[in-house]
Amino acid sequence: MARIQIAGGRPLDGTVEVSGAKNAVLPILMASLLTDQPCGLSGVPHLKDVTTTMELLGQMGVEISLGDCFRVEMCARELAGDTAPYELVKTMRASILVLGPLLARQGVAKVSLPGGCAIGARPVDLHLKGLKAMGADIHVDAGYIVARAERLKGARVVLDTATVTGTENIMMAATLADGTTVIDNAAQEPEVVDLAECLITMGADISGHGTNTITITGRQRLDGYDYKVLPDRIEAGTFLVAAAMTGGRVRTTNARPDTLDAVLGKLEEAGAEISIGEDWIELDMGGRRPKAVDVTTAPYPGFPTDMQAQFTALNAIAEGTGVVRETVFENRFMHVQELQRLGADIRLQGNAVIIRGVEKLTGAPLMATDLRASACLVLAGLVAEGMTIVDRVYHIDRGYENIEEKLRQLGADIRRLTR
Repeated sequence: MARIQIAGGRPLDGTVEVSGAKNAVLPILMASLLTDQPCGLSGVPHLKDVTTTMELLGQMGVEISLGDCFRVEMCARELAGDTAPYELVKTMRASILVLGPLLARQGVAKVSLPGGCAIGARPVDLHLKGLKAMGADIHVDAGYIVARAERLKGARVVLDTATVTGTENIMMAATLADGTTVIDNAAQEPEVVDLAECLITMGADISGHGTNTITITGRQRLDGYDYKVLPDRIEAGTFLVAAAMTGGRVRTTNARPDTLDAVLGKLEEAGAEISIGEDWIELDMGGRRPKAVDVTTAPYPGFPTDMQAQFTALNAIAEGTGVVRETVFENRFMHVQELQRLGADIRLQGNAVIIRGVEKLTGAPLMATDLRASACLVLAGLVAEGMTIVDRVYHIDRGYENIEEKLRQLGADIRRLTR
């Protein structure tokens, strides 16, 4: 099993290119199931979750080929089945996103209940509630969601919480439904907007994406797409936090500043100088130690839960005391115990952690527990004195493309070890 070894103490300096957004790529790949026409997606990052998605689509009969420059070509001309098997779905929660397109396209879908990171309960009941409102007959049999509908009907769907994948699943299904579907309390994340824009290029009639009310008028059929995915805001934010923690200067290219307002605001509050352009963000810490900041996660446009662990690491070495509150997932502080092994002064209190910054962390062997927690531990290793080894880094490979290579080009002393 691979591990990442880091010798801390080097300020990061340089330029790094941000990869395509994992959380946008996956639903857009799934959207290829909605049409029998060729689809092409550019900016696709080389990630474990992307590989799993392509394997899943391939099992369903989608013809897939890899092109140059991070491009994937697909055609779901003839689907080979209606089942998303447990063996693939258990490793990646986003697999649930085949449910809506499969059901809308061929009237039946059988999808294993999903797995993914162990960061708390993320039930799919809102997906099922929305599809039932559109006329689907759904039941769970031996761990599989079984859904049937001759043709889905437009409906008003009110989501109890603004679920990203729930919004995406219902939106994709509605593009082929009979009539108009309105999703109230819809998720507003940039990745939801990116999926909607891709569906519109396929001929879908969608409006209101980026707000909490999305309206979709169904079509009889959709065309293929030729689309480029938006940059990964979480990867960009992670590199900027790394620069702030190490007192360095980093410019992220292929970045979208408009998707990171909450994160950039907190970095400025921590004492960083931020400069932005149309497709780049630069952070300069000028060798200074960051100041502690208070953070409360919330659905977009609030502070993203996927950046919570990174700011927990930043506060661990900052001047002062910061409080980080997690309101999206109830079990997302598993990285706290590992940070304490490095010497961080952190106290867990319900859905919050109180962090009193220390002047130095000390390297130690660590174990990653989920995707963003593993990034947090790598960032802590960058500033810890001595050697830090992060185990179980298969988690980080699910969401960060070549993270050790990108950090090394910024001056970090980091490498991957294989046993």
